[in-house]
Amino acid sequence: MSSKSMSSRSRRLKVAVYGILSVLLVPFVFPTWWMVTSSFKPTSEIFAYPPRLLPGHWQFDAYRQVFELQPFAQQYWNSLYIAAIVTVGTMAVASLSGYAFARIRFPGQNVLFVVVLTGLLIPSEVTIVPLFQLFNRFGLIDTHWPLILVPIFGAPSVLATFIMRQYFITLPRELEEAARVDGLGRFATFWRIGLPLARPALGAVGIFTFLASWNLFLEPVVYLSSKEKFTLPQALTQYVDAYGGPMWDVQLAAAALTALPVLVVFVIAQRQFVEGLAHTGLKG
Repeated sequence: MSSKSMSSRSRRLKVAVYGILSVLLVPFVFPTWWMVTSSFKPTSEIFAYPPRLLPGHWQFDAYRQVFELQPFAQQYWNSLYIAAIVTVGTMAVASLSGYAFARIRFPGQNVLFVVVLTGLLIPSEVTIVPLFQLFNRFGLIDTHWPLILVPIFGAPSVLATFIMRQYFITLPRELEEAARVDGLGRFATFWRIGLPLARPALGAVGIFTFLASWNLFLEPVVYLSSKEKFTLPQALTQYVDAYGGPMWDVQLAAAALTALPVLVVFVIAQRQFVEGLAHTGLKG
């Protein structure tokens, strides 16, 4: 078979693969496209059948109402800074605990790790009442502290600890031995050798932690009551008319603005996310 024929077949195969992937992409892309374009449509066009890919009459009034009907800018900032603190805090706690479980030998290590992993089996709905009573006792209800402390030190950080542990296990022990020969202590070895090498795992932890905090809904509903302290998932439910019906164009505009940071974070760190999850499966 000539090289020209093989090149032609390879080109056809590539075109077919991309064609199939493009078709499979439609169910995932169309809802987002519909959300964004519908935020510029009059209410009468939003549920038109068949759905239109572009608005017949472009309008921007919904985006103005997003900020007029409630303090959306403040709520946006609330979600942004809470997600940032939770992400950084979870990465710090998970990297330290993951390194300890992977590299430090101590009595009861495996038993303790199994106990930690049981946190993955406990739904957040089970602990929400006792946690509410605890934070209420300390006067932290209607503050952002529960939304910061629970994800960093509670069950949501267990998966992050597991990922970091699995990654640190894959690192060669010769690196630590060389560090000890150079006079580095345990924390210095972690800080100067282990942590820089764990950037892919940290990227994976950072992405899913940010998304989890950004999309958190139950906890803000339970802990927060002031509109100025709402986070975005809770704020999206407040765009209703005088009869309690949803203001679809305004809700879609607010949802489109809410989705922007998620897309930006994933586009920036998607490579680290894939690499981190791939490396954690190399060794159990």
